[in-house]
Amino acid sequence: MKITVVGAGAVGATTADNIVRKELAEEVVLLDIKEGLAEGKAQDMSQTAALLGFDSKIIGVTNDYAQTAGSAVAVITSGIPRKPGMTREELIGTNANIVRNVAENLLKHSPEVILVVVSNPMDTMTYLALKATGLPKHRIIGMGGTLDSSRFRYQLSLRLGASPADLNAIVIGGHGDTTMIPLIKHATWNSVPVTQFLSAEEQQQIVADTMVGGATLTKLIGTSAWYAPGASSAAVVESIIRDQKKLFTASVYLEGEYGQHDINLGVPVVLGKTGWERILDLPLDEEEKAAFAKSADAVRNMNNVLKEIGAL
Repeated sequence: MKITVVGAGAVGATTADNIVRKELAEEVVLLDIKEGLAEGKAQDMSQTAALLGFDSKIIGVTNDYAQTAGSAVAVITSGIPRKPGMTREELIGTNANIVRNVAENLLKHSPEVILVVVSNPMDTMTYLALKATGLPKHRIIGMGGTLDSSRFRYQLSLRLGASPADLNAIVIGGHGDTTMIPLIKHATWNSVPVTQFLSAEEQQQIVADTMVGGATLTKLIGTSAWYAPGASSAAVVESIIRDQKKLFTASVYLEGEYGQHDINLGVPVVLGKTGWERILDLPLDEEEKAAFAKSADAVRNMNNVLKEIGAL
């Protein structure tokens, strides 16, 4: 079995590193457009095999999609961050061209591949990948909600003094500081609602800290995070490859679920060998429903830019 990661930057390389450590495939291909970057990082990872005890083979290639042939899953991390002075339209236009080109090249050599999209703006790029390729909706998955939910559990663990592994907490909606919805009323600590242990003010602070989790890291380290995004991407891949049927928040195509149509948004889904297999219909209260509708409107405005610039 083969897994491909496109983009050998910090997030892509960390994703590939997690995948080989978990031995999710016999071969992992790391691809980048920059000459030598993927090759160098793949070689560096390969030199940890004797120390870490994995047998998966990882190879790096420069823009040679023939090497990705037969991939069961491909993770798309390529794209550029928004730069000072860059308009939203310019960012979406640039990354849309990159994601479309990557997806089309992957499908040429791996027609049965399942695509996991990490590139930003993630919900919009996942929607683009679906529309541009015409793949069945179950084979296009946006990773963002998995990362946001992991950050939510981290914030809860700090306040509760609990292990993150003992917490169940999810974030739905768009993958963005103003569009994500941490569902604190649904969060539990080994089946006990966390709201029993937290004041209203503490709950509000946890939600607020979760929503700016990415921005906080960018401010601290001067660039986007990569350890948690890489681990989140690998976790999504693992549930697919090993048919684990795990429940993750992922950006998937909605056709009436949660009251939304023709949009990719983060909702809880079961991930298995065919991609995302079903959506869990959470009982949202009126406040949560309104927040989800507002999030959908914001993401739909981003999607409309794709049409305005002729990307769709």
